[in-house]
Amino acid sequence: MSQTDRPGRFGHLGQGRTGHVRALLVLGLPLIGSNVAQNAIGFVDVVMLGWYDVTALAAVSIATPVFFTLFLLCAGFAWAVTPLVAEGIEADDIVAVRRVTRMGLWLSVAAGLAVMPVFWWSGPLLRALGQTDSVASQAQAYLRIAGWGVIPALFVVTLRSFLSALEITRIILIVTVASAILNAGLNWVLIFGNLGAPELGLQGAAIASVSLQVAAFFGLVAYTRRHCAEFDLFTRLWRFDSQIAARVFSLGLPMGLTTVAEAALFSFTAIMMGWINEIWLAAHGVALQLASMVFMVHLGLSQAATVRAGRAFGRRDEAALRAGGKAAMLLSGLVSGATVLLFLGVPAFLMELFVDPADPARDAIVAAGVTLLAIAALFQVVDAAQVMTIGLLRGVQDTAVPLLIATVSYYMLGLPAGYVFGFVFGLGGPGVWLGMVVGLGAAGIMLSLRFWLWTGRLAPRPGLSAPGPG
Repeated sequence: MSQTDRPGRFGHLGQGRTGHVRALLVLGLPLIGSNVAQNAIGFVDVVMLGWYDVTALAAVSIATPVFFTLFLLCAGFAWAVTPLVAEGIEADDIVAVRRVTRMGLWLSVAAGLAVMPVFWWSGPLLRALGQTDSVASQAQAYLRIAGWGVIPALFVVTLRSFLSALEITRIILIVTVASAILNAGLNWVLIFGNLGAPELGLQGAAIASVSLQVAAFFGLVAYTRRHCAEFDLFTRLWRFDSQIAARVFSLGLPMGLTTVAEAALFSFTAIMMGWINEIWLAAHGVALQLASMVFMVHLGLSQAATVRAGRAFGRRDEAALRAGGKAAMLLSGLVSGATVLLFLGVPAFLMELFVDPADPARDAIVAAGVTLLAIAALFQVVDAAQVMTIGLLRGVQDTAVPLLIATVSYYMLGLPAGYVFGFVFGLGGPGVWLGMVVGLGAAGIMLSLRFWLWTGRLAPRPGLSAPGPG
């Protein structure tokens, strides 16, 4: 049996193209489901606070991007656990796996504490960005509570990364779906004061968010202690391992910065859409929501590709790495093709699902959205390419150069192109979105070249199990 075809210590590695596709689906479908469920948590928060109070809705709409921008920046250290654990698994090095995961938890605490002051004193920052006193004060009240959830949320991502590297993903889906249900129930009780609870409004939503993060963390801890006992993850948890911490830090910081860079591209694009008028901004919000739903599929496949690439990289198996990369791109391409047909086939129907029939601007928003969805059809193809190759590159522990590529693509190409197309050439909203296509397309091309060139350089390298706290 070849190295490519042999079963792994944990999970099956697959045989040939069909085997790689099947393995990606088995690993990726629960991750896709958990991403969709995670996305639903934020959606439910917005809907319920929209029912409660307009100012509360505005405040959470401002507070949520602040929270998630800082969370994504910190989460790079947790994401770094996946490829490093995958490498340790292929070496049958349980000590290395334990050391990596333990330092992922350590760095999550450090990162969470570092951003806490921003949550606590977010009001003056939001006022400086032009928000009204009432919105800024309510957003700060929300963030002062929700901020306490960032460390358990990072713990959850760290344990998710550990379990994903072991190709154990069903429990991730179960915990995420349970969290979404818990969040909705707690929101109903705490926001509106049901079942005899005090009516806490925005603060109730924040308490619900912290509660579900803590519950999800303890749920994954209980599962890990019972079903992954051989790794003994929480032994000597208090001992700091400087060597492994440095490895996790150097790999994880570029991951967090790359993700924030992409998120900021969409934020700046929204700002430019607002310069045009409210119709195009509203259409942008709806069309982007539709695109984001499909993106959850690509993201789940990308996370699965990180694990598969990490396992192949741990064995220095170039053939399996390249075959797995082709299988990942094939699946993502099929999803992109279906999305193109959907966005071009029934764009008005999709837009109308999100716009109130009684809204006098409905026809204008739908018409603008139809145009944007036509561009989103192209946008999906290039966005899928860049997120898949980022996942593959993370699997081979290549994160610094992808950060440089993302920065150049998004801020030196994408944003300037959006401004030129939208305002200099007078294309308006469609021009701004074409800028996103340029930025993400450039990233997809350069990242793809980076991956396929990298796979020819799988020289042996020192393992993770150098002397250190076990």
